Amino acid sequence: MTSAKPLVKEIHVAVAVIVRNGQVLIARRPDHVHQGGLLEFPGGKVEPGESVQAALVREIAEETGLRVPEASLEPVIGIRHDYGDKQVFLDVWATRAAEGEPEGREGQPVEWLGPDRLRDQDFPAANRPIIRALRLPRQLAITGTAASADQAIERLRSGLADVPQSLVVLRAPAMTGPDYRQLAAAAVPVCEAASTGLIVHGAPGFFDGTPGARGLHLPWREAIKQVERPVPADAWLGVSCHDAMEIDHAVAIGADYVTLGPVKPTRSHPGQLAMGWEAFGALVSGAPLPVYGLGGLGLADLSEARQRGGQGIAGIRFWWPEN
Repeated sequence: MTSAKPLVKEIHVAVAVIVRNGQVLIARRPDHVHQGGLLEFPGGKVEPGESVQAALVREIAEETGLRVPEASLEPVIGIRHDYGDKQVFLDVWATRAAEGEPEGREGQPVEWLGPDRLRDQDFPAANRPIIRALRLPRQLAITGTAASADQAIERLRSGLADVPQSLVVLRAPAMTGPDYRQLAAAAVPVCEAASTGLIVHGAPGFFDGTPGARGLHLPWREAIKQVERPVPADAWLGVSCHDAMEIDHAVAIGADYVTLGPVKPTRSHPGQLAMGWEAFGALVSGAPLPVYGLGGLGLADLSEARQRGGQGIAGIRFWWPEN
């Protein structure tokens, strides 16, 4: 008879992403502690009866001397991670209103780093989704309809000029494979000229066949076929999801982010049932990666998506010129 595996108590850890002038405050863990020598975000255990916001204000003051108003904190992501010898829930919140100059009050070095200087290997494994969230934009632009490939390129150029974007998902479901490849090849220099990363949409072969593409977005019909990450670690991988099972699969194949929806009724899918913000928030709370709300959303919905723990919004109408 085998003995039951003892339950490992989950440790609730509040994590602070302190942003100032586009940089993030980072500390180095002391060598003698768990995962010593690695970089980390400020934070610590939430004490019994303490709110996560109160814990963050306390920990930030104790570790760095910075003063942070509770009201300035907004949720970023929640991550459950099993280290084998311990299980942690990282409850990550961000602030852009820290007051004072930081110092390592526990003897730890602290410094401001830009998100592009945060490397996975320098942090504990559980922190990696936080790095993704910091590098990803709050708005994920998706291309809309066009009467032809030429018109699609012109609208892409015009849209990026009017509403600059960090990343664009090139979606053209009506196009055949060869036509889409030609469109993607033409879109790369347009995006590069606008300092925008192009994410191709569809099967992994589209990424492999598009030099200059910065990532791949898998529709669910393609994501379900994958058993491992289909693109290199330095490329973005996104997945279109609609429920918890699909999110779990996206995590299993190494996705960097997912889109989740439809949150609201959409013109493109008029018969599809919208999940609403409450269901969106519940699914986000269990997702260990950045989640974009999708479906019927505009810039006015960005704040709601963030308060529900989402990365932001993904969509067409907030940037794509229809005429």
